[in-house]
Amino acid sequence: MTQREAIYPANRHALYQAHGYSAAIRSGDLLFVSGQVGSQSDGTPEPDFERQVELAFDNLKATLKAASCTFDDIIDVTTFHTDPENQFATIMGVKNKIFSNPPYPNWTAIGVNWLAGFDFEIKVIARIPEAA
Repeated sequence: MTQREAIYPANRHALYQAHGYSAAIRSGDLLFVSGQVGSQSDGTPEPDFERQVELAFDNLKATLKAASCTFDDIIDVTTFHTDPENQFATIMGVKNKIFSNPPYPNWTAIGVNWLAGFDFEIKVIARIPEAA
């Protein structure tokens, strides 16, 4: 049976302990990353939406790195949006900088009405490289 291993990025924030979840779980050669948000250093939401999306991707990158992964290892993406119609162009601008070449990961976008004060959240599944 495959064991689960909790993965945390450097400079782990207190939210993981306070709310009882891991940044990511490694199971075999797969990495399941919890939803990442664009928070300021004190944990509060970044008020500028584009910067909030960029910070969410930065936090995702740090969590992937902790498991020896990169954006290229991502298989599946799920994003959550509080105002998809008005946010889509901004999100696509940031996304296209990160995933600029095929093959692109699978992507599911979901409109929601609450993200604990945030307006964007991203969770992914990645394949961990064999050398990791």
